[in-house]
Amino acid sequence: MLRTLTFVALIALTTDLIAAEPAKPAPPKRIGWGTPPPDTQAKLLLWPQGAPGAMGKEETDTPWIWLYPAAADKANGAAVVICPGGGYGGLATAHEGNEVAKWWNSLGVSAFVLKYRVAPYKHPAPMNDVQRALRLVRSKAAEWKIDPARVGIMGFSAGGHLASTAATHFVESDNAEAKDEIDRLSCRPDFAVLCYPVITFTQEQHMHAGSRRNLLGDKPEAEMIKLMSNELQVTERTPPTFLFHTAEDAGVPPENSVLFFEACRKAKVPVEMHIYQKGRHGVGLASDDAVLGTWTSRLKDWVWQQGLLNK
Repeated sequence: MLRTLTFVALIALTTDLIAAEPAKPAPPKRIGWGTPPPDTQAKLLLWPQGAPGAMGKEETDTPWIWLYPAAADKANGAAVVICPGGGYGGLATAHEGNEVAKWWNSLGVSAFVLKYRVAPYKHPAPMNDVQRALRLVRSKAAEWKIDPARVGIMGFSAGGHLASTAATHFVESDNAEAKDEIDRLSCRPDFAVLCYPVITFTQEQHMHAGSRRNLLGDKPEAEMIKLMSNELQVTERTPPTFLFHTAEDAGVPPENSVLFFEACRKAKVPVEMHIYQKGRHGVGLASDDAVLGTWTSRLKDWVWQQGLLNK
């Protein structure tokens, strides 16, 4: 009887110990459809020694970029960092990452899909990741045959918020004293492409509540909400911007794009916006829709007009 009681007690103690261990954060959930970057896709860690503010050393704690260099016979020197969406809680690396990178490659543009940190990480971790990615790409300009003055940012949904953050929260001051040589480079993108982006956190009738909660927490300070409402952060130094949205988007209303467009107009930033009548949220390239899929042609026209495709 005593032996039985001892055995039961050991089981109970072991169960309590297992329950007491802190749970490791789950990998960012995959969102959307299509083919994500394959395991063989080359990637580069943003911080080989560990990201600032990392909670551990798991995949969820490790931001990187997947590399999609343009073919040598097509490459024109332009480059773009792509931020997939996912509400700052996951990453749609397939239809808003891998497939989009290949589309840019068809134009001769080298593309880099950013795996940035999401919840439980909060601001400023995602911003730090995208700024580092832009600097890292510029640091490899000679090796990758990239023009450091033609490095842009692109984002979808919450990734569009992150891309708009890169386009409005960059540091202009000289960073020559930074210990890390990469951090001495500019993190200002030379152009921005925002696709059905989350923009505002102040206008609650238009905002995406999940993105704000995942990025800023349940009860963010009013000043932080204003700071990360990027329509309020546009200046004359915000880079030329292309916006794409649909009027039927119930997940992230098109007013988000309209707000950023109007802010760019007020600041005299070159801007172009296309809002299609039909189409749900999260369409990616929309290559299966004969009408909506033409948005990429409008983007191609725009990047050509900006001189980004010149060799």
